[in-house]
Formats: sequence, structure tokens, C-alpha cells
Amino acid sequence: MAIPELTSLRSPRVTAARRLAKRSFRGKERRFIVEGPQAVREAIAHLVEVYATPEAAERHRPILDAARAAGIPVFSATDDVVAEMSDTVTPQGIVGLCRFLDSPFEEILAARPKLVAVLANVRDPGNAGTVLRCADAAGADAVVLTDASVDPYNPKAVRASVGSLFHLPVAVGVPVERAVSGLREAGARVLAADGAGERDLDSELDDGLLGAPTAWIFGNEAWGLPEATRALADEVVRVPIHGRAESLNLATAAAVCLYASARAQRAPAGCRSVTST
Repeated sequence: MAIPELTSLRSPRVTAARRLAKRSFRGKERRFIVEGPQAVREAIAHLVEVYATPEAAERHRPILDAARAAGIPVFSATDDVVAEMSDTVTPQGIVGLCRFLDSPFEEILAARPKLVAVLANVRDPGNAGTVLRCADAAGADAVVLTDASVDPYNPKAVRASVGSLFHLPVAVGVPVERAVSGLREAGARVLAADGAGERDLDSELDDGLLGAPTAWIFGNEAWGLPEATRALADEVVRVPIHGRAESLNLATAAAVCLYASARAQRAPAGCRSVTST
């Protein structure tokens, strides 16, 4: 039987979706909104419902067919309704209601991860989502967000991850001390990425140290890592600046560090330089 088109902005479904813009409601319901065809496609295994305008439904028919095949209700909705559920200025006509998918930290440790990104006091959702995307691209085994970090289900973080939120285990709300001790017990060398580090990334590569299982700690966008967090790490490592740039932003520095580790871990005999052949 065809599902009637959702037209009222006062519908309980619309109201419930809009409430998920707030972290407290997301935490209570353990649900969040994904927007756009890319995110909905990646999220199918975790979706509860999908809403699409008639135009978007026609354009993205394979996505909606896949959702229906997975037993997910698909609702037709007007442009106004989808816009009301969305967080973007220019909605793409399709949104999904998704279950939380974070993994217990103990499960991540039990898998003996080789490469992990730990976000400590990262507050900007766009940066958090971008680092998650970088970790996914570098082949990291997990991302851990400490208890003082942004919610990865924030709409901006979800969009910035460009689907990577659904690709690798993510642990949320882990105290930084527990993150460090747990990852070290699981066999990882813990490195704090900080511009004031005594070691630099080139030295780590030249000495062949990045081939071992590694957890990188990345800090706040504005003030980096506090001394107490740096003291927890096995080493504090800076990304060398060879040109005249003052510094690198969080996501760029994370990408450089994670890819350096990924290359070293994949090299047959370790890695001596990012430019060696």
C-alpha cells in the first residue's frame, strides 16, 4: 500500500526529526539525521526511516530501492518538510533517520588495532568529521572521541565525514586517560601530535618507528593539547614546517600523521622517509 505524502510541518515525525538537532535529544533517542544521497546510501545498515521528495525519489531511485529491500520505511515528503528536517541551507531532497552506531571502547581494544586516531577536546564538528574521514582514508582501525570532544552525530560532523562515520568503529565519551592506557595495553605506541613536540614526524620516519601499532592523539583546534595530556603519551611529535606557513590546521596535521603511519605500516621493511623509493 502506498504511503501518503508527508505534507505538514507540524507532523509528529517532523517534530521528532527536528529535535535531533540538539545533542541532548540525540543522546536520549540514540538517533540522528543524515542528509543527502551519499550519506543515506552509506547509512542503510543503520537507518530507521527515509524521507524523500518526489523529485529526489526519482533521481535516487536505487538508494530508495535498497532501503526498501532492507525493510526500511520510505516516506514521500514535500520540499518544505524535507527542508524542515534538514540542517543545510540547500537540502538535497532526501534525509534519513539513523540509529547511533558507536562501538564500545573495549571492543576496539580487543581487536588489537594498528592505527587509531584519538580526538581529545576537539570541539569543532567540521574538524571532527574531517579527521574521521582522513582516518578512514588512511585505513585506520578506529577513531576515539574523548568525553570532552564534540558529538560525532552533530549534523556538521556527519556531513564532514562524507560517509566515513559508517566505515570504521568509533568510540565516544572515553576519558583521555582511559583511552591512552587502554590503547597502550592493547599494544599501541601512543603519540601526541603537537607543534611543541621534541620529536618531529621526519625523525619518526627516519628512525623506522612508525611501523608499529600507533595511536595518535589530536587536540583542540585553538590551544592544542594540554600538558597533562601530552604527558600521557609515549612521545610528543610535531609535523615539521619546511616552508613559511605558521602552522597546519587540525585536519591537515591529522591527515599527514595518519598517512605517515599508514605508509610505514604497509612498507615491507619499515619506512625511512615519506619521499624514499
